[in-house]
Amino acid sequence: MVVATTEFKVAAASQAKTLGIDPEIVWVEHPIQSMTAQELEAVADKAFTPVMETLTKN
Repeated sequence: MVVATTEFKVAAASQAKTLGIDPEIVWVEHPIQSMTAQELEAVADKAFTPVMETLTKN
């Protein structure tokens, strides 16, 4: 499983194809580098459910 920002969708697809894998990916908004701690926490909170659903699905 991968958590990545939307900026890397094309790169992730290319890398996955090259490696012959199809990873589960949870996308978060970009950029995160300039976010405050509060903004980053909100992004993490928003991603929490999709991450947990991905990790626990059969």
